[in-house]
Amino acid sequence: MRKEFEINGCIEVQAEITEDEFSNAFIQFVESKGWSFGGGINEIQDGYYILPDGSKGKSVLEDE
Repeated sequence: MRKEFEINGCIEVQAEITEDEFSNAFIQFVESKGWSFGGGINEIQDGYYILPDGSKGKSVLEDE
């Protein structure tokens, strides 16, 4: 039997770390434990989601 944990939070990293670098390191850590991850990773800067083109999207404080 397996179980799941839902993660709802943020991880702060150095400014030069890219989303790809972070997600690769995170997934590598998870898989090194024999675990799996399902979900998404979003970049946030100054309280705003960063869109794929690098521009700011909506505030993290806005309702869905």
